[in-house]
Amino acid sequence: MPTIIATDRTGTQAPRPQGKLAAFGQWMRLNQRIIRRVQWLVVAFYAVLIIVPAVRPLPPHTAHIWNDLTLFAQFLFWGIWWPFVLISMVLMGRIWCGVFCPEGSLSEWASRNGRGGAIPRWVRWGGWPFVAFVGTTVYGQMISVYQYPKATLLILGGSTLGAIIIGYLYGRNVRVWCRYLCPVNGVFSLLSKLAPVHYRADPELWQTSRARGERPEAVNCPTLLSLKDLQTASDCHVCGRCEGHRDAIELTARAPGSEVVHESGRRATFGDFILITFGLCGIAVGAFHWSASPWFIELKQTLAVWLISHDWMWPLQAHMPWWIFTNYPAQNDVFNLLDGSLLLAYIAATGLVMGTALSGLLVASQRALSHFNKRMLYHLSHALIPLAGVGVFLGLSAVTISMLRAEHVPLFWVGPTRAALLAAAGTWALKLFWQITGLYTRSSTRRLFATGFGAAAIAVIAAAWWLLFWGW
Repeated sequence: MPTIIATDRTGTQAPRPQGKLAAFGQWMRLNQRIIRRVQWLVVAFYAVLIIVPAVRPLPPHTAHIWNDLTLFAQFLFWGIWWPFVLISMVLMGRIWCGVFCPEGSLSEWASRNGRGGAIPRWVRWGGWPFVAFVGTTVYGQMISVYQYPKATLLILGGSTLGAIIIGYLYGRNVRVWCRYLCPVNGVFSLLSKLAPVHYRADPELWQTSRARGERPEAVNCPTLLSLKDLQTASDCHVCGRCEGHRDAIELTARAPGSEVVHESGRRATFGDFILITFGLCGIAVGAFHWSASPWFIELKQTLAVWLISHDWMWPLQAHMPWWIFTNYPAQNDVFNLLDGSLLLAYIAATGLVMGTALSGLLVASQRALSHFNKRMLYHLSHALIPLAGVGVFLGLSAVTISMLRAEHVPLFWVGPTRAALLAAAGTWALKLFWQITGLYTRSSTRRLFATGFGAAAIAVIAAAWWLLFWGW
């Protein structure tokens, strides 16, 4: 087994066993040049995927994934890339962000060669994870980002341009965009709490190193973390640069979801609470729901009839440019003003209803444990992360399924797989509720009541996805 040198209390050098994870972390630290080459390869691949389809004609209805570059890029990007990036967060933490993300690479490159300005207060505002996620999610539905290459280029290219500009303006050789402004930063931060691996600083070894007067070379943490306090995977991008620093930081294993139980009580915020309840379990549900919802269709037909009967034709005839509302006449896909307005209203209403219901159930769960305590409430909301993450994964993978269905690929396995994933995520969430309640009370009765309200919240989320995949 590989070893690294540690110094014991007597000052003598002694080998400290190094596990396979730590050895991998050491490899990452020693091979940053290789990692940078990989990053630039991903940047080039990403640029091809979002730029080339946008400048080509839209594919004909007879095109297939295997003979049309646009469809192939759409399938690869939205059908494979993004769903499995979400899975990587749960399995390996934010290694995607630290090693592969093209926006992070470009932002750090711009920062390395930029102005190096101080980070302003508005950039550090804690509401950006929710606002950025909701904004890109809703705008993506307005312009049909999953279906049309120009929409993909506008949203993702705009985000990448923002990452470069922020990198150029603020910080030096760091990733200010990734830490504060990335539209998926909040989602990745939550999902990585479930990962079974993370970089961890050992406080005792850190202090021992300081007591010996050691002055190791400073580590450039691209996300501006306090390395001596590194205990959570939420903001760590698993870039490997700090492995072995002061002989105290190591890539190590942990029980899946243990951070949710043992760390979130101190770190959970109102922003996390809102992102989980109104964002991932609310707005995101509405964004995936509306196109399949019979309620949406019935409401649109009812309003259209009312408008026609009152001779108000302009909402049915007014069309916006494609970059405001979907407008592709050649594809027979055009949103009029009524379509676009109802889309926004439906997503907002779904977010409000789901978020309010979940918030109420979480408050009831918290009150079953003790008097009102907002920190405890935010902590309980983290128990919903597994189900929230699986829901978004299933929503994104619906693009994959629809494209495979168009190619007549057998899909008999889809329904059972979706049901199994929802059941597993719901069971995990229920287990987390039970574990978290045990931190706040010894009363089994209180824990049962609190977990019961948590189970009701889980049922609400599962019911929303049941409607989309089976109820409608």
